[in-house]
Amino acid sequence: MTAAPGPEANAMKDVVVRLARLPQLLAVQGGRRSVSMTWIIATGLILAITLLPAITIVWLALAPDENIWPHLAQTVLPKSLLQTVLLMVGAGALTLVTGTAAAWLVTMYRFPGRALADRLLVIPLAMPTYIVAYCYVELLDFSGPVQSGLRAAFGWHSARDYWFPDIRSLGGAIFLMSSVLYPYVYLSARASFVQQSICALEVARTLGRTPLQTLWSVALPLARPALAAGVALVLMECLNDLGAVQYLGVTTLTSSIYATWLQRSNLGGAAQLATVMLTVIVAMFAVERIARGGAKVHHTTGRYRSIPFQDLLGWRGYAASLLVMLPFVIGFLLPFLQLARHAAIYAGESVERGFLAATVNSLVLAAVTATLAVLVALVLAYAKRIDPNPFTRAAVRMSGLGYAIPGTVLALGLLIPLAGFDNAVDSFMRRTFGISTGLLISGSIAGLVLAYAIRFMAVALGSVEAGLERISPNLDAASRALGETAMSTLRRVHLPLLLPALGAAGLLVFVDTMKELPATLLLRPFNFETLATHVYSFAALEQFEEASLGALAIVVAGLIPVLLLHKAVAGGRAGTRRDES
Repeated sequence: MTAAPGPEANAMKDVVVRLARLPQLLAVQGGRRSVSMTWIIATGLILAITLLPAITIVWLALAPDENIWPHLAQTVLPKSLLQTVLLMVGAGALTLVTGTAAAWLVTMYRFPGRALADRLLVIPLAMPTYIVAYCYVELLDFSGPVQSGLRAAFGWHSARDYWFPDIRSLGGAIFLMSSVLYPYVYLSARASFVQQSICALEVARTLGRTPLQTLWSVALPLARPALAAGVALVLMECLNDLGAVQYLGVTTLTSSIYATWLQRSNLGGAAQLATVMLTVIVAMFAVERIARGGAKVHHTTGRYRSIPFQDLLGWRGYAASLLVMLPFVIGFLLPFLQLARHAAIYAGESVERGFLAATVNSLVLAAVTATLAVLVALVLAYAKRIDPNPFTRAAVRMSGLGYAIPGTVLALGLLIPLAGFDNAVDSFMRRTFGISTGLLISGSIAGLVLAYAIRFMAVALGSVEAGLERISPNLDAASRALGETAMSTLRRVHLPLLLPALGAAGLLVFVDTMKELPATLLLRPFNFETLATHVYSFAALEQFEEASLGALAIVVAGLIPVLLLHKAVAGGRAGTRRDES
């Protein structure tokens, strides 16, 4: 009989095997590094293009053709900066209260219509702010049905006979934008409350805390990072808005940039105002980071308990139902009914006055942008996966900052580089071949798609990164051990598994592109209309009802991703039963 090999023999055999495989391992590592350099170069180019608008804005502001900064600082800036800050503070505070209260009631209590309210509360996110502003001005203005009904009921004849809040005001803008944007806070708060430890809440109750005290002393501190993130999204939307604030007569930094550029024809002055806005954005991110704090909250056990709902019976249950349904009614139902009524009446006029052409343009632009954004996001996320060095990690984070840049600033920052590129190409073609190429990118659909892709890169990047994180790194190792390159591994292994994430990313970018107004107004080709600019143009002429069909199409397109987002948040707790969500 042969004796079994001892430990020393096994160890020696293992060393021999490892030495024999060393050339193969070195070859694989060398191939990986060469491929990674290709992905790193691509990541660097994408980062440079993404940061180009911000760099251009700063350069234009520091070296304008005509320095009107003293005039702007004395006349335009004080009012626009004050109204911007007041709008952000008011909308942030109102959405924080509304979204947090609704999320707490839906998460912790059982009352009539709770499950339905949970789904309806996110739907206002599909309603663009400028469309809500158009609808409510028609509804609440002096000639609208509300004031007309009040005059008929009480025998009033003029505005001097009674007082009615002016919807075309800063207060009206805060109210209307909050009614649409509160779902950002609701979704963040709902996700945080769903994930919180039931044990911590129950300990607070056993120590004599009331439900309201438990919310204030335990749940809200734990949810602070999520609430800060939700409010930050609200503030970014307030900064980006152009159509609503213009229509409501509120002078913000965005509207001032638009007016300085197009109405006063001063590009340098617009760039100086845009620099102030970029400073506000940086300050806002710093405040949001401070609000999040450095604390980290995690479960110390893998066991999850179902949320013990507290039943609200009798009038309390119906009062809770009314409270959580009110934001949906104000933010979606009333403007949606207004749109549907106008669309039914003016459908023929809408079709005759450019609805179909605007729809086709919007669909084509949204499809091309979604495809480009998903492809670029895939490059960034995959580069970070195969070579997670400090540069790729930082580049991926910075490439998503385009979402924080308002559309007006983005358009302004892209104008000069695109025009410079077109002029350089045209000059080269004239000298070499004697032909003129004209404007290839600036003032064209290509420039518009580029602006969209930069702005909504973060939306696609988040979905793609989340999809890649769910794929085990062992699959990468197995594929590379079998001789596959980084590109072939992506094509044969990751892409089939990433299809749901890529589809979700494309859908989100598609809908955001259809709603985008400021960048479209400033960069679109001449006589080129999208659904957003189609609605804006008719509203500016006080003929919004004739564009209501286009507004309704934008809203319906936004419903699908909003409901998918709610499904992901509501079912985000381990151990959650179907009846809880």
